[in-house]
Amino acid sequence: MIAVPAGTVTLSDRRTRCRWTVDLSPYRLAAVPVTQSQYEQVTGERPSTARGERLPVECVSWVDAVRFCNALSRYEGLSPVYRLGGTGEGADWDVHADGYRLPTEAEWEHACRAGTAGPRYGPLDEIAWYRGNAQDRVHDVGGKRPNAWGLHDMLGDVWEWCWDLYDPEVYGAYRVLRGGGWSDEHWSCRASVRRRSHPTFRIDDVGLRVARSSTR
Repeated sequence: MIAVPAGTVTLSDRRTRCRWTVDLSPYRLAAVPVTQSQYEQVTGERPSTARGERLPVECVSWVDAVRFCNALSRYEGLSPVYRLGGTGEGADWDVHADGYRLPTEAEWEHACRAGTAGPRYGPLDEIAWYRGNAQDRVHDVGGKRPNAWGLHDMLGDVWEWCWDLYDPEVYGAYRVLRGGGWSDEHWSCRASVRRRSHPTFRIDDVGLRVARSSTR
């Protein structure tokens, strides 16, 4: 886990042309996405289409992701953060729990940028697996250059679920995805790009990365 400093990040949405600023306290974020090996060790499951110990787990829904966070918390003797709702499409966040959770999208973008202001934290071919260099497949985590804070694969390889609802008034339960994936064009692999999907959606270029609140 990488210690991410407090800061302020301004998010934007191209669809609505809205911009909003979020102040963040310090938190911790995993240096790489959750791997298939880690996911299987904690849950006993291998949901991914591709196979490889160091490949990022994929074909996991947002609901799968929050359940994994709770399972990882129990595995390490920590308090689970989430209580899943009765519909199976949402969850409540216990801010007093000390376990693992998904980053908020503001936390995700702040960590991705790592103090930079441009669309990416480095030349795309050096930092990300995307359609231009991935040869139509997912790749092992940590193989590309990290950002200034030591975080790998923040762009490319797999999209990452975030905690946030995308736009509940328009899209209901849909949650935010960030980062771009191995099959995406270069314009999707930017720090500001937001995507959305239903919390039960699974596909072979969507995974997750875990966070923890630093004050717990």
